[in-house]
Amino acid sequence: MSGQSISGVANTGNSLFLKIVAAISTFAGWVSAGMITLAVLITCQMIFIRFVLNGSTIWQTEAVIYLMIAATLVGLPYVQRLRGHVNVDLIPIALPMGARRVLAVITLGISALIIAVMLWYGYEFWHVAYARGWKSDTVWSVALWKPYMALPVGLGLLLLQLIADLYAVVMRIDAPFGIEQEGLAARVSGDL
Repeated sequence: MSGQSISGVANTGNSLFLKIVAAISTFAGWVSAGMITLAVLITCQMIFIRFVLNGSTIWQTEAVIYLMIAATLVGLPYVQRLRGHVNVDLIPIALPMGARRVLAVITLGISALIIAVMLWYGYEFWHVAYARGWKSDTVWSVALWKPYMALPVGLGLLLLQLIADLYAVVMRIDAPFGIEQEGLAARVSGDL
């Protein structure tokens, strides 16, 4: 809608907690970008080895796969902070601010609960791989606890960002869904 003002970045106000979480999420975004850059460089090196030097590659494909998965998981809190996840905002835009706030609290609460469950099982999966000394069935034979560490780290950071977003909405530091103005119903009735 052309009349709506949707903020792109979660507001931190004067809250130290929100500023710290924002800094952590931004750092995670930079780490994620670094992993993607490293994966691209390894891919270029792999192409050079295979097609220019006509050699074989041992670890490159597996490293690129692990780096891209880790970059996705570690980058989740940064994308959440930027409100970059795919969403449909037709209902929040149409609602008045009070109902929008309630919907945001419910949505963030359910999201945090789901991510907490995923974090629990992600940690458990990582811990089993660590405790049992799992290794990949490849020539590289990487210890799987290392790439699996991205599960609890990424999901834990996403949960932290979701809690910060929930806190910001409840404390009225940030607008629900980043939408500052009243809903369509209030605007239409005001135009009459």
